[in-house]
Amino acid sequence: MAKAFVFPGQGSQAVGMGKALAEAFAAARRVFEEVDEALQQRLSTLMFEGPEAELTLTANTQPALMAVSLAALRALEAEAGLDLRRDAAFVAGHSLGEYSALAAAGSLTIADAARLLRRRGEAMQRAVPVGKGMMAALIGLDYEAGAAIAVQAQQQTQAICAVANDNGGGQIVISGAKPAVECAIELAKAKGVRRAIPLAVSAPFHCALMAPAAKVMAEALRDVEIKRPKVPLVANVLAAPVEDPLEIRERLVEQVTGTVRWRESVAFMAGRGVSEFIELGSGQVLTGLLKRIVEKATGIAVGTPHEVQAYEVAG
Repeated sequence: MAKAFVFPGQGSQAVGMGKALAEAFAAARRVFEEVDEALQQRLSTLMFEGPEAELTLTANTQPALMAVSLAALRALEAEAGLDLRRDAAFVAGHSLGEYSALAAAGSLTIADAARLLRRRGEAMQRAVPVGKGMMAALIGLDYEAGAAIAVQAQQQTQAICAVANDNGGGQIVISGAKPAVECAIELAKAKGVRRAIPLAVSAPFHCALMAPAAKVMAEALRDVEIKRPKVPLVANVLAAPVEDPLEIRERLVEQVTGTVRWRESVAFMAGRGVSEFIELGSGQVLTGLLKRIVEKATGIAVGTPHEVQAYEVAG
């Protein structure tokens, strides 16, 4: 049974995440210490205790979610004898989770991933003034219909609107200038979309408005060593594997403004024989999406000591 290890993105954060892992496993605790040291900040205290408003700041959320994912991975390595090189066919991550996946696969160090995600979060926040951008989830539309609505909204408003995430199961997320996204919501409702939900996010991610952040990340990534991953990474913008460090760097830059092609990524892995997807980190968002994309696949979330021990038995 081929396995893929997948890593969640923004929206999976919660105060208290990772605390039980740190208390139960020394290997997990060392990850949080490493991230704290890399950022020169007690990010772990913020994760474990809050306040929520500070944790949900993009610059904190992104490295925090990576830290929990890598803590879960290290706990599995220590407790269950997990070896990604042996046990995984692919790794993939949703948006910022791509950095978690690369750290898991040894392509980035945990410290470098934390610093890059801090820079990424800050750059994304600065790219668009607060209140000028918007994101919304459209439930009950496939990608093609959602993309057509985004194009129509962009034409009508002469402002940026694009599909940010293709999550599968008739769930897409659009992103762009506030007037364009509001227009897209009305267009979607007129077409009978099941639900159109404005998202409580601080910036319009994964659209052309993020071009200033992409420039920042191109500069940041030039200064970081990226190694060939020990497991192929299925890249968000390609929905296909990349292993060459130069291409990984390029795809991470593209990802800032490009669509997260999650539905296609999962379908690609399933088409290559993956039948079990293990979500490492906070929450079960990706596990919940899985059945909508590949009905016969098995999803397992590992982000608590109980789940680590359950994997040890099952693994």
